[in-house]
Amino acid sequence: MTKRLWSREELVLAFNLYVQIPFGQISKSNLKVIELARLLGRTPGAVAMRLANFVACDPFHQNRGVTGLKGGIKQCQPVWDEFAKDRTVLLYESESILARWQGMTLTEKYKDVLGDLKDVQGETKDRLVKVRVNQNLFRAMVLANYSNHCAISGIDIPDLLLASHIVPWADSPQERLNPENGICLSALYDRAFDKGLIGIKENYEVVLSQELKQKNDNAYFRSYFMPIDGLKLHLPQKYLPRKEFLQYHLDKVFKK
Repeated sequence: MTKRLWSREELVLAFNLYVQIPFGQISKSNLKVIELARLLGRTPGAVAMRLANFVACDPFHQNRGVTGLKGGIKQCQPVWDEFAKDRTVLLYESESILARWQGMTLTEKYKDVLGDLKDVQGETKDRLVKVRVNQNLFRAMVLANYSNHCAISGIDIPDLLLASHIVPWADSPQERLNPENGICLSALYDRAFDKGLIGIKENYEVVLSQELKQKNDNAYFRSYFMPIDGLKLHLPQKYLPRKEFLQYHLDKVFKK
């Protein structure tokens, strides 16, 4: 029986899954792996092997001595290189391909986040669709990186978690989809971080702003902020917050 080679689209779909599941869950028994295998008409074991090929392409794992599965790396490396060159393009393309394979449009797939764009037309709509789809993927990557836990509180309810940009979205377009520029935080701490009321030092310890400390007579301060002053983040599986990004936030956003 002739072995069916993987097409580029199939490899891109495997990559799409790779960036959205925690490293420890790369297994043929993972339901998401099984779901993609069914979509591709392949075995869960074959999909899991492709994910292990992407592990071999990932510089994070290379730097810590995890080799992954090198047998099919020559096929997967070009896809990884596309991602490294421009995350925006490949991530959006991967979701477009996935929607098509699932028999739907991107608008149908993302109706919850694109529903208000039904009356927008032309280039404006195309741009907004791309931004929102990529934002959704960024969130998925960051939550997977933190195993669906808030890095400060440990809350593990995905509906309460957000992917916080360290360097703000508007300040660095080239880093918008960099998982090293994201921290998984619950809604309260996401907002506090976004507004500069809390910061994170390069040693990954939380620091409170003077403006916030002035609220120390309030019960909410004693309940939600006093305990996290000096607390070290629950660190992610692989993409650590880049220290230069944390320093940028301290310099430009944090209310000293």
